[in-house]
Amino acid sequence: MAHTAPRTALRTRERTGRRHPLVATAMVLPLAALLVYAFGGWEAVVTQASSVGVMLGR
Repeated sequence: MAHTAPRTALRTRERTGRRHPLVATAMVLPLAALLVYAFGGWEAVVTQASSVGVMLGR
């Protein structure tokens, strides 16, 4: 079992940053649609995102 940790870490590093932009978009769109529905419209989502950005200092 002691030899599994280095291989797992290596595999994790290999996968990082290899996702195609269209795949990432397809993953995010359902969440974005849910947020638009939950917060009552696009303007509300933009306002919330802006508030979070200000809170994080961006």
